[in-house]
Amino acid sequence: MKLGDFIVKEAVVTHVQAHDRNGVIKELVTALAASGAIGSVDPAEVTRAVIARENEGSTGFGKGVAVPHAKTGMVQRVIGVVGRCPDGIDFSALDRAPVYTVILLLAPQSQPELHLEAMECIFRNLSRDNFRRFLRQAASGAEIAALLQEADDTPA
Repeated sequence: MKLGDFIVKEAVVTHVQAHDRNGVIKELVTALAASGAIGSVDPAEVTRAVIARENEGSTGFGKGVAVPHAKTGMVQRVIGVVGRCPDGIDFSALDRAPVYTVILLLAPQSQPELHLEAMECIFRNLSRDNFRRFLRQAASGAEIAALLQEADDTPA
């Protein structure tokens, strides 16, 4: 699985306006809804599902990145969105550092293996220092899309 298989480029948020974890999640789900990626599903329900999962344990894994995610019956395929938080957000990350890049992931509850494949893809790419740094510096949706494509084209 590649990032381009599930990241909705039309929903990318290059400058998240929210100043807290739940606000970031809501903003990214709203962007997915605006792009049509979640169909007629109520964005508030999706937001509640992601926040409920986040409340079980922070997905801020350190190095300025968080990957809030949820398996839910509200989506029919794996979808994700990238959000840049230029000012940094407290996501209760493992290293206690602010989060600057958020990749939100939704997967069908009935297909946990696809959820795992997408998470592996995300973490494989986020483990690369250059990818994290360039993603944090990207100023436009086009730049982020180009970075995602480059990551997909680069052998692991």
